[in-house]
Amino acid sequence: MADWLQLLEHTSWAEAIRQSAWLYPCLEIVHIIGIVLLVGPAFIFDLRLLGFSKHLPLDGLGHLLLPWSVRGLLLVIPSGILLFITNASTLGYDPVFWTKMILLILAACNAFVFRSLRNGGAASPAAVKVIAVLSLLLWIAIIACGRLLAY
Repeated sequence: MADWLQLLEHTSWAEAIRQSAWLYPCLEIVHIIGIVLLVGPAFIFDLRLLGFSKHLPLDGLGHLLLPWSVRGLLLVIPSGILLFITNASTLGYDPVFWTKMILLILAACNAFVFRSLRNGGAASPAAVKVIAVLSLLLWIAIIACGRLLAY
């Protein structure tokens, strides 16, 4: 694994990002904007699932918010990969980084479970609330891990 991480860290892209005075900060900005676009709509939808703003129809809210989350994901993934390769040798062994990756997988699984239950019509109100609380907690933990990686 060490060789692979070193290889990533010494790619021309990683070296260019590290050597540029503005490229790394720009990638961080893109990553943060992506997080806002991904997590903001998820928070709004989760809060609606928990009973806030009951006057807003779930289906309509989902159709409005999901495309924004997808756009955020399209910013977060490539910017995150580029940020990772600039310091792959350190991050590859950082337990906070791997905690963040596991939490991201859990958040994706949680969203998949919600979608499956909802599409199958088997989602009880209690299950929906548990999924919404899990989603909120997972995203808060993911963001916290991301911030901890900077220190």
